[in-house]
Amino acid sequence: MADWFTTLGTPELLALAAALGWASGFRLYAVVFIVGLAGAMGWMPLPAGLQALQHPALLGTAGFMLFVEFFADKIPVVDSLWDMVNSVVRIPAGAALAAGVFGADSGTLALAAALLGGSLAATSQAAKTTARAAINASPEPFSNVAMSLVEDGLVVGAVWLATNHPLVFGVLLAITVVLMWIATWMLFKFLRAVFRRARSFFTATA
Repeated sequence: MADWFTTLGTPELLALAAALGWASGFRLYAVVFIVGLAGAMGWMPLPAGLQALQHPALLGTAGFMLFVEFFADKIPVVDSLWDMVNSVVRIPAGAALAAGVFGADSGTLALAAALLGGSLAATSQAAKTTARAAINASPEPFSNVAMSLVEDGLVVGAVWLATNHPLVFGVLLAITVVLMWIATWMLFKFLRAVFRRARSFFTATA
């Protein structure tokens, strides 16, 4: 694992900023813990703006929250409640992490990264929330667990791909974001139809 990450150039930094923002939208604590641990273990030379992530206190806090989220995110209905509570944290945190890639010395790049990271975090947060709400409409719990495990793997995959193959990551991210927009719109229409039918049913039986 020691050679997983190498010195990060500008393409890798740009891709990392996008990856941190995007992944924070559905797995903020995993992002903080994995990146911080990679820096602490010497797997990844963290930019100055992200070096606080490898502090033992922050690693411990992120690890604890990751442990809680790992199980909460796999329980139907609980996962949606967890998403609602954390929605106010994920988007600004995604923006802050993306900005931290370039630090205070690169003000313009840091601001651009913050806007990019916040927008990507909002996109993935919206897609996750609507997808989980749609999945929770089904009585079986297996699809919920499967989706949660996929999200767990996406965090590791996104950070690795961004720092090792930034151009490939950029292309895949652009495609993924477009698909997320489409899926979010379609799922929103589906959920609105479900709620409308449920309201009609309860109104008729009242």
